[in-house]
Amino acid sequence: MQDSYKVPDFDGFVREATPIFKERIYTDYLHRFAYGIDASCYAYVPRVVVRAFDENEIIKLFALSDKYNAPLTFRAAGTSLSGQACSESVLVLANARWQDIHISPDAESIFCECGVIGSEANDALKPFGKKIGPDPATINNAMIGGIFSNNSSGMCCGVKQNSYNTIKSVRVILHNGFVLDTSEGAKKSEDIHSFLQFHKDKADALLALREKILKDKNLCKLIERKFAIKNTTGYSINALLDFGSIKDILNHIFIGAEGTLGFISRVEYECVPDNAFKACALLFYAELNSAAKAVQILAKNDDKVSAAEIMDYACLKSAKGLEGAPKELNSIKKGQCALLVQLDDNTKKGLESKISFISNLLSEAPSLFGTHFSSDAKEMDSWWKIRKALLPLSASLRPSGSIVITEDICFPIESFAKGIEKITRLFEKFKYEGIIFGHALSGNVHFIITPHLGQKSEGERFGAFMEAMVESVLALKGSTKAEHGTGRMVAPFVEKEWGAKAYEINCHIKHIFDPQGLINPDVIISNNPQIHLQNLKDSTQVEDFINQCMECGFCEKVCPSKELTLTPRQRIAVRKEIQRLENITNRNAEQEEILNELKQGYKYYGVETCATCSMCATLCPLEIDTSRIALELKPLVTHNAESGAFGTFIANQTSKHFASTIEILKSGISLNNALFSAFGANVISDLSLKAHRNLHTPYVPKAFPQANHYALKSKMIKQDEKTTLKVEKVIYFSTCINRAFAPSKKALDKRSLQEVFESVCKKANVSVIYPRNLRNLCCGKAYKDYKESALHKAQELCHTFQAMQKDGEVAIVCDHSACSYEIMQYVRTIAVDSKLKIYDMPQYVESVLLERLNITPKDEDIAFYAMCATKKGKWNGVLENIAKACVSGEVITHSKTQCCGFAGNKGFMCPELNESALRELQIFYADKHKSTLQSKGIKRGFASSSTCEIGLNDKTDIVWQNLLYLVDEVSSAKS
Repeated sequence: MQDSYKVPDFDGFVREATPIFKERIYTDYLHRFAYGIDASCYAYVPRVVVRAFDENEIIKLFALSDKYNAPLTFRAAGTSLSGQACSESVLVLANARWQDIHISPDAESIFCECGVIGSEANDALKPFGKKIGPDPATINNAMIGGIFSNNSSGMCCGVKQNSYNTIKSVRVILHNGFVLDTSEGAKKSEDIHSFLQFHKDKADALLALREKILKDKNLCKLIERKFAIKNTTGYSINALLDFGSIKDILNHIFIGAEGTLGFISRVEYECVPDNAFKACALLFYAELNSAAKAVQILAKNDDKVSAAEIMDYACLKSAKGLEGAPKELNSIKKGQCALLVQLDDNTKKGLESKISFISNLLSEAPSLFGTHFSSDAKEMDSWWKIRKALLPLSASLRPSGSIVITEDICFPIESFAKGIEKITRLFEKFKYEGIIFGHALSGNVHFIITPHLGQKSEGERFGAFMEAMVESVLALKGSTKAEHGTGRMVAPFVEKEWGAKAYEINCHIKHIFDPQGLINPDVIISNNPQIHLQNLKDSTQVEDFINQCMECGFCEKVCPSKELTLTPRQRIAVRKEIQRLENITNRNAEQEEILNELKQGYKYYGVETCATCSMCATLCPLEIDTSRIALELKPLVTHNAESGAFGTFIANQTSKHFASTIEILKSGISLNNALFSAFGANVISDLSLKAHRNLHTPYVPKAFPQANHYALKSKMIKQDEKTTLKVEKVIYFSTCINRAFAPSKKALDKRSLQEVFESVCKKANVSVIYPRNLRNLCCGKAYKDYKESALHKAQELCHTFQAMQKDGEVAIVCDHSACSYEIMQYVRTIAVDSKLKIYDMPQYVESVLLERLNITPKDEDIAFYAMCATKKGKWNGVLENIAKACVSGEVITHSKTQCCGFAGNKGFMCPELNESALRELQIFYADKHKSTLQSKGIKRGFASSSTCEIGLNDKTDIVWQNLLYLVDEVSSAKS
């Protein structure tokens, strides 16, 4: 344990670390608070936060930690639930730059750095019919560092395919900076032989512990029994019993250690089969006992069953509103529950055999609506969506002022029913409205309670509940932590669960690898018996649309500002912290200073750098749209009424004189391009970037568009007697941004988008009709910060459409996907009786134009980007279909970039957001250039948003244009 007489010198740590990490070391309260947030119920504010980019930096941090006695805590995704990734000392973020994946030539193993998201590892293995073993419910967000360090298991892997049983090698940095690599290809200075040479004392100490265990038969039996079921309480001391080789012991001892023994840099997993044929059944039961009988049947045949997930009535009730939820949820009654069962096989015949076998067995435990297995991917995905969203969904129903406590325990399968019964009785005894779900096939039960811990009596009640829960679990020879990790929540109970002998071994393991107690203290091993009841999250209430966020972090991976400023959950958490401080009536000087700092900083970190793309809502089980903070609360959080009044005046004037506004904008574009011609685009762009950083003036991208002077006149086509293709009409609303912008000088095709659309329509025998008052029209998105002006422009546009279109007979096409989405949302929510038939341009191309054209695909690989609005509107697949129809080569997408961060005008006013959002995309397409040595390489990219294309052109060597240019290039008129 840490020497209590040595006081940490954080000032010294920061002083020496700052020249190394520069802008990546944070000591201000806003960053420390925001980055300290994780998915657990704990609220720790680190003294220092550091972003580490490579192993050398980790080694330097260990040296500084030792020198200044400053404890380190390492974090990847922050999706853990038990407080193991919290810190009140130095929090080290190791995620964004730790994402390398390497698959062995035979696809038998996969090397993943600690920042690789679990689902991304599976995506890489999918072409080989393989996956990694662990499959936690958070696999779409959780990173390998956390999955490994918690020994996470999940729905289908049970104990057989968790990290412990599928590990092949580990790369870990020890407290003294030594890099240990147990892989076959390790450098001599880092391999097991080098470890034995320089750290013989550690190896000897581990082997001595092994001998101690082997001599105690009762202890051996205890370890075998405890790890026969899911168990993450304490360290993996089973490694000392299971293996005699020091290499094997080292491979396994760090699993489930929760970052308390060293820094896990990389893991090599054995790849397991991902059977191609799957089927699921959602079975409903009258009560949990009936479901438990079915569970026992399934568990006896776990060689044929992949998963069996139990969900109680409260779970099912919370999932009723989910998109695609099964109709049975509407008729469930209190007390009823469900089992989600999955079977899989590598052949269709094998799957059918399993379905028949299991269905017959389940007749002994009949479900309320019969047993029906489905192989429909959409239906199965909808069922799994319910299961994986249960934690945040259930948490959203918590009473006002309460916090979310989630626990996971495990029972031997023969005690499963009794275990659930005991937990249910504890809910009644302590007056908690708890919910129960979990991995029933493994005897693994998760439950959620939502206590009010603001009062001392409530804290005491929760403490008594925990004590009783531990007693109940141990009485049935279960685990108090099955797969969520010990953390702070169960650290006080490790000795009680294991007994004095085994606990002493746990303490020895900690001391071997962390003699000074400076690596993630108070996790797993703690001298504080109340650590699980301390520093719990506050329950401050703010705006309704963000109140129910439980900070699970599901939203983070798609946020374009995640590496620049704050993520959605951090924006919400800081908003709550501001409100908490404002609620204090007699703030002291320190609280007042912190509050002012948060308010001032939130303008940039919470509002200005939010792309308002709403991609966070697409992954949030509660569909919380954090962009509403920036859109709706901007006046509240920026506290600038004077500026707001002036902005409103400007918005009103420009919206009233919109045609003149666009002409002024064109003049500015022409002036900029004149400067480009005189001094060079690179010079002007670089100067503008320097000015932006110093004076906050707009940035001018290198691929700045030219002014659009193409005359927009309707193009009517007469019916040609030689063709049977009937002439159609389309109303073409060309957006204000595309009326102002023409392609940049970098573009390969410099025609305006309107000219190209007219060209494609002419080939397809379609007349193009422009609205007569087009010069004054705007969808309102340009005025998103000014509701009155935005509403006025949206109404004006829709009235124009209604006047031109009779009963939806003529299609309306919009040429910018973000504006198309805006118009469609307005029509759905405001003009509900409208029969307007509105298409985004790609939608119109696919549904109408392609079948009226001859397409001759080009033999070319192209880059492809579907902007965030198409994903929210769920027509991104349309763009990809068009791209694939137009080329016979590969359509290459960087799936991890969900929003480019250009965000309309923010690309000019906040270019760092666009830069950060496209960092990985830049690297991806640069690597693709290098990897296509035998081909022509990727020269062109296509999208459907002129503003996004500006950012993409600015940040890559690929030339990006609207997808319509490609359609025009490869199409011809049908004869």
